[in-house]
Amino acid sequence: MGSNSAGNEADHVIQVWEVNKDRLAAMQQKISTKPKLLSLSAGRSSCCIFRVPQTLIDINGRSYQPHVVSIGPLHRGEPHLETIQEHKWRFLGGMLNRTQSKGLSLEDCLTAIQPLEMRARECYSETLSLDANEFIEMLVLDGCFLIELLRKIGKVVPFERDDPFISMSWVYSFFSRDLIRLENQVPFFILQRLFDLSQMPGEKSGHSLTQLALDFFNYSLQRPEHVIGKYTGLQPKHLLDLLRSTFLPQEENKPKASNGVPSHVIQSISNLRRAGIQLRPGRKEDSFLVVKFKRGVIEMPKIAIDDFMSCFMINCIAFEQCHKNCSTHFTTYATLLDCLMNTSKDVGYLCERSIIENYFGTDLEVANLINNLGKDVSFDIDQSYLANLFNDVNQYYKNNWHVYWAGFVYTYFSSPWSFISVLAAIVLLVLAVIQTYYTVVGYVRPKP
Repeated sequence: MGSNSAGNEADHVIQVWEVNKDRLAAMQQKISTKPKLLSLSAGRSSCCIFRVPQTLIDINGRSYQPHVVSIGPLHRGEPHLETIQEHKWRFLGGMLNRTQSKGLSLEDCLTAIQPLEMRARECYSETLSLDANEFIEMLVLDGCFLIELLRKIGKVVPFERDDPFISMSWVYSFFSRDLIRLENQVPFFILQRLFDLSQMPGEKSGHSLTQLALDFFNYSLQRPEHVIGKYTGLQPKHLLDLLRSTFLPQEENKPKASNGVPSHVIQSISNLRRAGIQLRPGRKEDSFLVVKFKRGVIEMPKIAIDDFMSCFMINCIAFEQCHKNCSTHFTTYATLLDCLMNTSKDVGYLCERSIIENYFGTDLEVANLINNLGKDVSFDIDQSYLANLFNDVNQYYKNNWHVYWAGFVYTYFSSPWSFISVLAAIVLLVLAVIQTYYTVVGYVRPKP
């Protein structure tokens, strides 16, 4: 009896758990350490250069990452970008040789950027591992390279003889796309400081930095000179923001009062056409974002979709999704396109209507691109710049008379053959009625 009692007491021994001091210290260290991959500065309005969320990367792949040239710290030192990295030093040397006559040295450039270091760091969404000297060197090198490139393309400064940048046709197209990638930016105020510092006396009456940048991108966009000339006084956050800003509608379109009824996205082109809603190319507008709806007609300015435009739109949407005080114009427009185009047939219709110029690939490839633009994005449709259009189109679409009549016309009169078929059916019906009439009359009133 005594042995059993002793065994039961051993089974119920209470062990006191002690906290591991080393683990406790490690946890305290993690608590006191500020986030690095998504720093606290990412929530401030000053932050404007972001690592794109993985959800968007899963959809659009490498559209956010540079392919030939790195600008800024986020892709600095990646092996596949080393070829152009060497040429940055060549461009910097060329600028210093040219400005030597006015007494500008490399030390002067570094000294001019140093006071802007902390302000520049706050523009990035993650804590940068570069020390002060490395960070300032990178800003000067990348900034001077960009400025010299814009000056050379803008013919302010001549290219060196046999410069590979002008002898190889692929260079410009890859550069133009890399310079609008969200993860591949430096703050515009850094570029402006270096531009002002390196300006020669004869240049001061010439193009501004914004003008040179817009002219550079206009080789891809082919917009009229009077359009881009309106935006030379902008003070953007970086090159992507500069180009994006020139497409934002200048007339603010405030959403109407919704009376508590939430807005909804609209139907596809096929369904809208069955309801009698037409799509037409808009009048000449400065931007393809200016979409209007009036009396059953959606007017959409022409948009040329190619590799540059697809890269531009993808990165604008990422910028709008990440930046605190950014409007959602491109996100809203992408949602509109995503609603309209479900199939390659819808894309083909917009091409026929001269709303889309397809330089991207097949109609199916454009449809896939558009559908991906609208994936995993968030915005308040009731506060978007197209809120009124979404509401007006939906109200028109739900009008029963419009839907029934337009559906009848779309089904039976959309092509000559369907019209002939309907006409033949009507004629046969009329003949049948006449035959039946005379048959009945002959039966009721037989001939005497």
